[in-house]
Amino acid sequence: MSEKKVPGTGGRNYIPYEARSGEESTVYFTRDLSAEGLKRIYERVNAAMTGRVAVKLHTGEPHGPNIIPRSWVRHLIETDLPEASIVETNTYYDGDRYTTEQHRKTLEINGWTFCPVDIMDEDGTAMLPIKNGKWFTEMSVGKNLLNYDSLFVLTHFKGHTQGGFGGSNKNIGIGCADGRIGKAMIHTTPGSDNQWDIAKEEFMERMTESAKSVVDHFGEHITFVNVLRNMSVSCDCEGVAAQPVVTPNIGILASLDILAIDQASVDLVYALKEDDHWDLVRRIETRHGLRQLSYMKELQMGNDRYSLIDIDHEDAVISPADAVRDVKPFQKIIVP
Repeated sequence: MSEKKVPGTGGRNYIPYEARSGEESTVYFTRDLSAEGLKRIYERVNAAMTGRVAVKLHTGEPHGPNIIPRSWVRHLIETDLPEASIVETNTYYDGDRYTTEQHRKTLEINGWTFCPVDIMDEDGTAMLPIKNGKWFTEMSVGKNLLNYDSLFVLTHFKGHTQGGFGGSNKNIGIGCADGRIGKAMIHTTPGSDNQWDIAKEEFMERMTESAKSVVDHFGEHITFVNVLRNMSVSCDCEGVAAQPVVTPNIGILASLDILAIDQASVDLVYALKEDDHWDLVRRIETRHGLRQLSYMKELQMGNDRYSLIDIDHEDAVISPADAVRDVKPFQKIIVP
């Protein structure tokens, strides 16, 4: 299928706020990168987390240095989500999370032992419909996703080798697709001997359509938190081989709108001084990662305009530049 392009929506084209149109969503922001900061901001967007709740989290490769700290997640689950399960799927690449057995060993190594962890494709797959997709009419996901009433998408925002950046869209677009069928649909042209031959605009669109299947499935019962900390240009799937972090830590965002939260995360990175954001911006643009945002808008998954609410300062409405004004150069802080 030939790639259709919309003027101004290329994956290398950053669209400034004033050039966007449409409604505004609400995005909450805190600079408090701690267990308590995560808890406070989650409580702004948790009203529809009812019934059986899944927490979609990238639990990382063995000893992954940049994943969201286990202690933060444990505190949140024990205080706010005591009956929740962390959910994951097996990987498409051969490694330490390729099979369920390998995956469970990695979970133990990384300390994800304080609550149930459901490897959703352990028991097979299910197909979710995709409305108005260009590449797909349905997506293969881990079967156990269907066992949950609500989905909390808790994302470590960072760079990504193929996607340019990994936000909420990537967390569920790749992370809910099962390891053998769904991820192959996104990454590989049928019959190709190159496992990763789909890239740039087409990859972003396929991944986003996969994410849309999950968003549509949960409807109002899905919420999003992005943690902008330890943002290597590498995904957490690269584990200890990830590139060193040079981008400053920024804070935590929360929203009910998947496009608004990923757009705000990208905007905060772009609002940093050039010396501070050059590494991550280059990774985003060289991979055409911004197509994730424009395609989410085309698929009507949310709004790229938003009110940024500073929960540290009496819910003042601020700009991305305000949010990053006092960031410090990156300094690694190890949190268990």
